[in-house]
Amino acid sequence: MTLIGCHHCDAVAKEPWVPDGGSAICRRCGATLFRRHRKTVEVTLALAVAAWILLILANAYPLLIFEIQGQASESTLASGVSALWRQGEYAVSAIVFLTTMLAPACEVLLLLFVLAPLHFRWRNPGGVIAFRWVERVRPWSMMEVFLIGIMVALVKLSEMADIRPGLALWAFLLLIPTLAGALALLDPEIVWRRIEETK
Repeated sequence: MTLIGCHHCDAVAKEPWVPDGGSAICRRCGATLFRRHRKTVEVTLALAVAAWILLILANAYPLLIFEIQGQASESTLASGVSALWRQGEYAVSAIVFLTTMLAPACEVLLLLFVLAPLHFRWRNPGGVIAFRWVERVRPWSMMEVFLIGIMVALVKLSEMADIRPGLALWAFLLLIPTLAGALALLDPEIVWRRIEETK
């Protein structure tokens, strides 16, 4: 039995079963205890597919284009990680790779691995373990911090060179709210129910 507390009147009650799109109401004060998102699997899956496409674009195309005295050079995320490694900054290179490339990719792939079979009503023996890993990988995805660092670098380097944003930077800007939206709309309770139904 799972107990849930009201944030308004502190009443404690047994957590009720709530259908998709419904909400639980406190019997004492009438406040909303929680809501179940409607079509959480379908909407989150669509956002996860969009996030995967944006992630590919963010890693495949130039992040920034520098032009100094007529000489243009492009910088990608992978080239930045590689440059840090060659300079002996092994820890920084590994952290940038982990938080901006590996962790987001794992997070999106795990979501796709869990949600696609649920949407199509397929059996997915690894779905339970994969969904647990979604929560474990999430704290390591720090694209927002990386993007702030890029913005600071843009401001500092703008006086020394002509800097233009590449396609990857725009993809990153769209990827952050897309992935955040997918995780915000993901209702774990409904996902666990659907996993149980497809066993």
